[in-house]
Parts: sequence; C-alpha cells; structure tokens
Amino acid sequence: MASLDQQVAELAAREAIRELPRRYCDCVWRDDIDGIVDLFTADGSFVADMGGNTYTFKGRDELRKMFVNGLGIQPRPYIHNHVIELTGEGFATGRCYLDLHSARNNMEFMGAGYYTDEYMATPQGWKFLSRHFVAVRMDDIPQGLDAS
Repeated sequence: MASLDQQVAELAAREAIRELPRRYCDCVWRDDIDGIVDLFTADGSFVADMGGNTYTFKGRDELRKMFVNGLGIQPRPYIHNHVIELTGEGFATGRCYLDLHSARNNMEFMGAGYYTDEYMATPQGWKFLSRHFVAVRMDDIPQGLDAS
C-alpha cells in the first residue's frame, strides 16, 4: 500500500489534471486564446477528427492560429465523465466527453465527442502534452482549420 505522502501526492496530481479540461472550457467560453494555449506544453499538440478529416496542430503558434479560427463558431463546451490514469512520474493520460452548444445559435446543440489527453507535469504545473478530439457528431465545423 502506498504511503500517506504518496496518496496525497497522487490526489493532488489528479486534481491538478482534472482542472486542465475545466480551465480549457472556461477559456473557450471567454474567447481567451492565450489562456487556452498556455494550458499546453511548448511543443503540445491538438488533433481533431471531424467530418471525415483529421487536423493536426503542434506548438503554440499553430495552436494559437487554430483556436482563433475554431472559436469563430462560438462553441460552448460542457465536459463530463473525466477519467485519469497516472502513467509514470510526471505523466498521465485521460479522457473526457463533450457536449457542444452554439452561442451564436441560441445555445442549440451542435455536436458531441470526446477528448483523449496526455498530460505532463512541468515547473509551471500540469499541462496538456497532447489533446485529441474525436467528433461523434458535429453540425458546424470551423472554417480555416489549416492553422495558416
């Protein structure tokens, strides 16, 4: 059995990791592009599988451009069922599910899917190393997801 200190450290890590997707959604709601990008490591990546296409973005510059384009559809995310697995010293994986509504269309339902994440502990706290979104349904796909 793990020592009390180990158990507390694991609980603290899980809570810090659980906070990442919540902050991500909060930043999306507030159109805080810099806040979203800061949740990723410097070489972090985001992959989106939507509408039969896969879009990949790596590094903060590409992420910033992608989120500027992606938030144009005014998504309002609601995440739930977040599961986390601590995979090694300073690393973890997780998955959470998404219901997406549209602020520009009277908060109508616009899609659903899930995120599969990789997390890494950094001197600045836990960050997304990678975030992979799989759309199960998307009624509105952002234009210009080429990050250019």
